[in-house]
Amino acid sequence: MTNFRRSGILLHLTSLPGPHGSGDLGPAACHFVDWLVAGGQTLWQILPFGGIGPGNSPYMSPSAFAGNELLIDLARLRAAGWLTDGDIAANASFRGDRVDYGAVRLFRMSRLRLAAERFFADTRKEAQDDFLSFCREERDWLEDYALFMALESGLGPNGKVWQDLPAGLARRETKALREASHSLAAKCNFWKFCQWCFDRQWAAFRKYANERGVRIIGDIPIFVSAHSADVWAHQPLFDLDAHGYPRVVAGVPPDYFSATGQRWGNPLYKWEEHKKDAYLWWTERMRRALKLCDIVRIDHFRGFESYWEIPASSPTAVEGHWQKGPGQALFAEIYNALGLKHGKGPNNARIIAEDLGIITPAVTALRKAVGFPGMRILQFAFDGKSDNLYLPHNFEAQTVVYTGTHDNDTTRGWWESLSEAQRDYVRRYLGIDGASIHWDMIHAASASVANTSIIPMQDVLGLDTSARMNCPGVTDGYWEWRFTWNQVAPWHAEHLAGLTHLHGRIPRGKPDKIMPTAS
Repeated sequence: MTNFRRSGILLHLTSLPGPHGSGDLGPAACHFVDWLVAGGQTLWQILPFGGIGPGNSPYMSPSAFAGNELLIDLARLRAAGWLTDGDIAANASFRGDRVDYGAVRLFRMSRLRLAAERFFADTRKEAQDDFLSFCREERDWLEDYALFMALESGLGPNGKVWQDLPAGLARRETKALREASHSLAAKCNFWKFCQWCFDRQWAAFRKYANERGVRIIGDIPIFVSAHSADVWAHQPLFDLDAHGYPRVVAGVPPDYFSATGQRWGNPLYKWEEHKKDAYLWWTERMRRALKLCDIVRIDHFRGFESYWEIPASSPTAVEGHWQKGPGQALFAEIYNALGLKHGKGPNNARIIAEDLGIITPAVTALRKAVGFPGMRILQFAFDGKSDNLYLPHNFEAQTVVYTGTHDNDTTRGWWESLSEAQRDYVRRYLGIDGASIHWDMIHAASASVANTSIIPMQDVLGLDTSARMNCPGVTDGYWEWRFTWNQVAPWHAEHLAGLTHLHGRIPRGKPDKIMPTAS
């Protein structure tokens, strides 16, 4: 990443406009690609593409491999003949500015079940053959995922988890799995159908973006949900007790922001077990991510050097302690299995390390040894200390700079929360009056030596705290933000394009004028 400069936008697909309650892989995704091109942007960063978990978070997905069924464009299923115009008529209660996940799930999943029923009754050979081909290609994760989701539907709505399944299924005894696969075949086929739809629509979306010079940045959470197909199907790889529950869980220790730390609750890995088969589960996970995305951001990279282990019985993160992670050995196997080039430079630009939090010299040494660029967040820069690593004058070129991430407040919200003394420091450092703080910060990121600059769409639009995507530790009311095309004026793209030209972040040619807004 040291030989070229580029920039892009951070926006999750659910935040796109669209008629069915949340953004998806429909026309709005392609229109946003066109808008990126008009703005001179060559990167689109999304959040994890998997299904949502507790609190509607995509970081607690039921699978590290499967796509989010709620992202499937229903209009394309109508075009294929498996839904009607009436089936996909928009619900009048859907809001354009927020996602009501309960209503969206009810609406979309009922339509997907109807489409699946008609698909399996469809005698057209081409579609059926393509579906079977997909199932063969992805069977290593798809079979377990489909059966897990089919079994989950029988657990009921009372918070039961896979450990509550009959013992034979919870322990994955061969006979029990075979009988369940047979009796639940129709339900399994439904989940496979959804993944086939997601996969083919995603491929078309990525092709559209790539053909226009836009690369997709995906996101891999380091840990997975305890209630997931991954933990159920690969129990020896996770630190579980005799009943299948996590013995210890993930989190981060107490710090300046929290006296009790953060207890995430994800099960931790038995890294020695992963090592025995050359980290196969991780290499296949990375293979899947890089099949769908051009670049992947690995969340909580510091956990690969050492991670905070918390007893599962502890209600907070205070009682945890550090344990050594797999280090370079894991990434050496990933490089070898996937044919990636080891070391610095643009050939290794397919992975970004999220190196935020408590970063020790050992973590930095690991990141540099494996050749990944790290991240710098401008909102973290202004503590009054000139050696703050997030200040632009301390950047190195192999860096990805953000005004803020999905976990931060919007830049306007952040600015409004600062004291007058803090604002004065920001104004003096950036040489600004702060009247348009979001554009001041975007300018600072774009002008920096960091060879990659990523800006949340909320900051382009200058939105306040109400548009914040996530607030770590708060389980309700987040991941819901959406924008509408009425909020986007032609000058937004024109101004972005001007900055990227000014700071050498456009690799070729001047972008076309922005197109009219679309629904």
